[in-house]
Amino acid sequence: MKNNKLVMIMSVMLVAILLVGTIAVVAVMQLTAEDGEKEPSIDEVLEASVDIPEVTTNLASNDFIKISFKIETDGKKAKEELEKRDFQVKNLIIYELSEKKAEELQGKEGKMNLEETLKAKLNDLMQDGKINKVYITGSLLQ
Repeated sequence: MKNNKLVMIMSVMLVAILLVGTIAVVAVMQLTAEDGEKEPSIDEVLEASVDIPEVTTNLASNDFIKISFKIETDGKKAKEELEKRDFQVKNLIIYELSEKKAEELQGKEGKMNLEETLKAKLNDLMQDGKINKVYITGSLLQ
C-alpha cells in the first residue's frame, strides 16, 4: 500500500514537471518565431542591397533591352561579395536575356520570371550569404 502511494506521488510529480517543461518550450518557440518573422526595415534592406547599373543587350528575338536592377542580399558580407562579383552578375544577366524573346519579358509575369531566374542563378554563385530578392528598377524593351 505504501509503495503504491509513493509511485502515485512520483507519477504526479513527473507529469507536472513534463507539463511545465512543455509549456516553457512552447512559449520560447513562440517568442523566437515572432522575432524571426520580423520583416527588415527599409534602411536594413538598402544597406544590404546592390545596384546593378543599366545593361543593354540583344534578345533572342532580335530586339534589344535596357534594364537595371537592385539586388537585395541577406547581409553585409553577402553585399560585399556581390559587389566584387559585379562582372559575373552582368555576365549572367546578359546570358539570361540573350535567351529570352521580347514576348517573354512583357508584362508582370515575364518580369517576375526573370527576377526569380536571376535570383536562383545568383544564389548559385554566392558563397557568403544569399540573394533575398531581385528587383527590376528600370526596363526599356525595343
